[in-house]
Amino acid sequence: MMINVTDMDLLSLFLISLLMAGHSSAQQPTERQTFTCGGNLTGDTGVLGSEGFPGVYPPNSKCTWKITVPEGKVVVLSFRFIDLESDNLCRYDFVDVYNGHANGQRIGRFCGTFRPGALVSNSNKMLVQMISDANTAGNGFIAMFSAAEPNERGDQYCGGRLDKPTGSFKTPNWPDRDYPAGVTCVWHIIAPKHQVIELKFEKFDVERDNYCRYDYVAVFNGGEINDAKRIGKFCGDSPPAPIVSERNELLIQFLSDLSLTADGFISHYKFRPKKLPTTTASPVTTAAPTTANLKPTVALCQQKCKRTGTLESNYCSSNFVITCTIITTLSRAGSVYATVSIINVYKEGTLAIQQAGKTMSAKIMVVCKQCPLIRRGLNYIIMGQVDEDGRAKVFPNSFVMSFKTKNQKMLNSLKSKRC
Repeated sequence: MMINVTDMDLLSLFLISLLMAGHSSAQQPTERQTFTCGGNLTGDTGVLGSEGFPGVYPPNSKCTWKITVPEGKVVVLSFRFIDLESDNLCRYDFVDVYNGHANGQRIGRFCGTFRPGALVSNSNKMLVQMISDANTAGNGFIAMFSAAEPNERGDQYCGGRLDKPTGSFKTPNWPDRDYPAGVTCVWHIIAPKHQVIELKFEKFDVERDNYCRYDYVAVFNGGEINDAKRIGKFCGDSPPAPIVSERNELLIQFLSDLSLTADGFISHYKFRPKKLPTTTASPVTTAAPTTANLKPTVALCQQKCKRTGTLESNYCSSNFVITCTIITTLSRAGSVYATVSIINVYKEGTLAIQQAGKTMSAKIMVVCKQCPLIRRGLNYIIMGQVDEDGRAKVFPNSFVMSFKTKNQKMLNSLKSKRC
């Protein structure tokens, strides 16, 4: 979303007059209402904005703001406006928010025009960093910070570090009323080394959307929000299957937008020895089968090119399931690189999906160019794995078939399948 100059002038004058009142300790904009690149911000409250806001931010920039509130308090950061280049994985222009000033846990990464809820640090320090590439730009962001008591549990505050052997966490207001709009919560669960974490959702009701774009719960292996380590992204009213971490850390992010809300959730976790066999069903995870890292080799590409199994039998073993139209293809180094226009997404996994209006597209690599054979202009059902960059990878044993309308009923029934 780009806003015209007249609207931006009105917006900036309103926001700055609103936010700067009483915020003398924060970075002060000039008479032309612009902000500079980074800085050290101290005090109980303050404002920060992208370089040149409300104008378009410059390309190839890296700006860092270090926020410090009084000892014994925590930092609460609220974005009042954000307009950065949009990307499903926020790879190009983005704002990162961290606990502390150095080597801290990343609380979140944001881009596009989606405005997250209040972000809360675990100490009196927070770092905000904005990075832009050489291409598309927007009007940037403006945000307000304030100091809060670390034990506040109001509508806007939730999350924290969990390191006891067992425990529970829940959305704000649970179970008395719906969770509030505009909230971001991050729970960081840390077990002793050589132990893993088992996570179960007892009750679950988060605004439903086919792609969980608005309100959602995301679970990550490790201690930061990193899409390459995302185990799953969940919404709707069906609790996710039990989740077991790869190592001794899990990060759970809950985010609600500024519109509809729902009951929320309550979740329980416990630590257990790493070598204990898993007895519960695994959720959709970013851990792809070992074939996901293979390159085209003679042995791989000489396999018999024959589809095995059915839509149903291949669904759970695939990281993503889509129906699509092949738009472009390019042969290189024994593989085919294709751009597809997505008809429908039945399982997103960690696939990087580009969206422009109502049109969705994705990049797909067919590892062995002759198997499976795809042709421009035709419609397909494609099941496969995803690499670290969010690109789909299709192997000779991946399930690919021509898409016909009669397949849609089966695919819709698989969307609710628990793996």
